Amino acid sequence: MAIGSLVAVLTVAQAWVLSRAIAGVFDAAPGLDYLTPTPGTGAWPALGPVIATLAAIFAGKALLGWLNTLLAHRAAAAVKSRFRRDIMAARLADPLNEKTSTAGLVNLVTVGLDALDGFYSKYLPQLVLAITVPVIVGVAVLTADLTSAVIVALTLPLIPVFMMLVGWTTEARTARRWHLQQRLARHFADLVAGLPTLQVFGRAKAQAIGLRKTEDAHRGETMGTLRISFLSALVLELLATLSVAVMAVTIGFRVVHHEIDLTTALFVLILAPEVFLPVRQVGVHYHDAADGMAAAQQAFDLIGEPEAAAPTASATPPAGTVLAVDGLGHTYPDAAAPAVSDVTFAVAPGEFVVLTGPSGGGKTTVLNALAGFLSPTLGTVAAPARARVAHVGQNPGMLAGTIADNVRLGAPQASDAAVADALARAGAPGLDPARPVGDDGEGLSAGERRRVATARALVRIDAGADVLLLDEPTAGLDADAEETLLRSIRATGVAAVVVSHRAAVLAAADRVVTIGGPR
Repeated sequence: MAIGSLVAVLTVAQAWVLSRAIAGVFDAAPGLDYLTPTPGTGAWPALGPVIATLAAIFAGKALLGWLNTLLAHRAAAAVKSRFRRDIMAARLADPLNEKTSTAGLVNLVTVGLDALDGFYSKYLPQLVLAITVPVIVGVAVLTADLTSAVIVALTLPLIPVFMMLVGWTTEARTARRWHLQQRLARHFADLVAGLPTLQVFGRAKAQAIGLRKTEDAHRGETMGTLRISFLSALVLELLATLSVAVMAVTIGFRVVHHEIDLTTALFVLILAPEVFLPVRQVGVHYHDAADGMAAAQQAFDLIGEPEAAAPTASATPPAGTVLAVDGLGHTYPDAAAPAVSDVTFAVAPGEFVVLTGPSGGGKTTVLNALAGFLSPTLGTVAAPARARVAHVGQNPGMLAGTIADNVRLGAPQASDAAVADALARAGAPGLDPARPVGDDGEGLSAGERRRVATARALVRIDAGADVLLLDEPTAGLDADAEETLLRSIRATGVAAVVVSHRAAVLAAADRVVTIGGPR
């Protein structure tokens, strides 16, 4: 903003130099052809100093323009980086939040936040320059000619009025377009994830119709937003042009009637467009920033949600226990009934506890509360910090790479021997650690995926974690692999809480806690 104000000062100086230089040519030979100096009279003024001064002014404006662009993009990059860190922190603090899908989150932190470039590098600085620059230039016009300053004062407010009228329409249209863009991203991601199933049942091509409808709706909203953008630019340009024309016509008549000298007239005419330009640019850059503002609002909603705060699973466990829950109950947003209620138990160091009960009774909810993935709406949870917990969910996450890479997510420093040993203890001695894995575990069966995730938890325990939380770890395993895994869980020596219905797991437990109730 300071740079933009300095550019305005240089613009005033430029107008001052140009007006005096041009008027000097006309004053050199009064009464003669002003375009052709009298031969031999040397009537042309010395233009060397004028050209040198203008060159210095232009060089200064170019340097300030470069510096302005550099600082603006640095500011935008810093803001986007901070936004992305805060969004990821909020997501990690509340990983079960379903208000923003994975596809919507990816769209937000990439394309959505990239649109903030226009907001921070153009719109926001221009918003303040729309005040400072007209003041600087307007004072220069006022000192030169009161009548022109009055015309500026009467016509300049018309631009913000029309800009607000157009801006309200643009804001609503842009918010609607951003919503459709999010829906398109989620729809496409769901189709890609379910494409193998759709292909098996011969329904892949039929989904193109729904995708095409969503795409057409997004295209329609985008074109509608662009139409408003171009229309607003036309309105603002027309108002500015008419305002400058009023000043030009008024000054022209006053010059003819000798009410104002040529130097002052040229000075005011050169500055007239500069008074309206910053205000017009606010309207132009507003459309550049509209998408970014819509994305920023969603980012603020995500960051500011109470669920995104630090988990409350931080109470001190009773003496002789590693973790405990007391009267735990949780109701998910918009749910008619609690997912789980009145659960109380404690786990001692090295104890193997199994949570069992009817499907939908809330076992996974209790496990997620112990892992710190959600804050229960009732009761208290006392558990170690998430960094001290090894957790394997029903659908373990996998990254593109190798099996060893995915195991090392639990302990990046784990050696090749430690990875192979963990796979063997997880009941998968035959899995090659160097075997490639695609996105989201592509290339692994459901059983292999669970065993890799269990090996990941085991190396995390080896690295110093205190608690092992497993959700149906033996699903998809044969009896021998199941027995191997149960022995490995016992051998860790840490407190283990396992959700399972399997008879072998229940038989191996030190204690079984039954959790029931409708979801």
